[in-house]
Amino acid sequence: MYFQIQIWSAAASAARRRFGFRERISASPGSKAPSPLRSAGALHIFPLVLAMMLASSCSQRPNQRALSTTETREVTDEAGRRVRLPLKIDRIVSLAPNLTEIVYAVGAGDELVGDTEYCDYPEPAKKVAKIGDTMNPSVERIIALKPQIVLVSTASQLEAFTRQLDQQQIAVYVTNPESLDDVFRSIQTLGDLFDHHDGSASIVADLRRRAAAVEVATRTLKPVRVFYQLSGEPLYTIGRESYLTDLVRRAGGVSATADVPGAFPRYSDEAALAAKPEAIILATGGAMDTANATVASPLRNSPAVLNNRVYKINGDYLSRPGPRLIEGLEEMARALHPEVFIVKNPVR
Repeated sequence: MYFQIQIWSAAASAARRRFGFRERISASPGSKAPSPLRSAGALHIFPLVLAMMLASSCSQRPNQRALSTTETREVTDEAGRRVRLPLKIDRIVSLAPNLTEIVYAVGAGDELVGDTEYCDYPEPAKKVAKIGDTMNPSVERIIALKPQIVLVSTASQLEAFTRQLDQQQIAVYVTNPESLDDVFRSIQTLGDLFDHHDGSASIVADLRRRAAAVEVATRTLKPVRVFYQLSGEPLYTIGRESYLTDLVRRAGGVSATADVPGAFPRYSDEAALAAKPEAIILATGGAMDTANATVASPLRNSPAVLNNRVYKINGDYLSRPGPRLIEGLEEMARALHPEVFIVKNPVR
């Protein structure tokens, strides 16, 4: 797990609570980043190494017979952990907005018994029992809901509660997308786990079709040098291990911070001055709307600002690696290459 900054501004704290981002510090393009802490994430926003194998049991649930050995299965989650689950899952808790969106998208919304206070899409998610935020979920509330599986983004803070859930025989399944293809795989895998294979396959096929349309349209275009501003004060961006770096590439750009270690690193003013991006993308809306509404001061004399190429895109499309990420890809492509997507070859 990456070194976690201890002192945050209000804006960065909001991002951590909402999306669970973790980061590395990057003082300058050539500086040495702190080594990751190798413990048993991010988030969201968080990129990271995770906890112990957990088991799942429904023996404590009232009015339900205990599962026998033949009625469970062992799967490997996206952190490489072996997780034992019931064959039939009908009680799910989600600890990240993107995972909540996936649960509903694949048709398992009726099985969702708990999610975070930031899980606000689709509309039914607002009515599900709340267990806290992504970084500080209430273990007591989770246990009281008697889930068979708890879905966790690697952006979330596992260490604080995995041992307690283990003791209660509640399984934790971790996702860890680092590219758009990884997001597609997560959607299909969760659909399979919840016995909604066909619906998931149809959703993923449509998302892949839309992504391919963008890539075909941008294949012969000159890539635009992009700086993705996650927050302005302090300055956070996307790094080598972020799925958003892949998204920028697919949209016909190249991230100015593509070689920076980590997923969502803090970026120094000196490095930002040297980046000289041709376009800047601001993730706005929700907790980061005010904090990320303007370009960070080190970037205000960049070619992007001088040429009026600063684009605001709904942060929920970009900060949640789920089905709506394709909306973010399409909006990004239209912003970077309006001559293709708006005039000649619309995405949709």
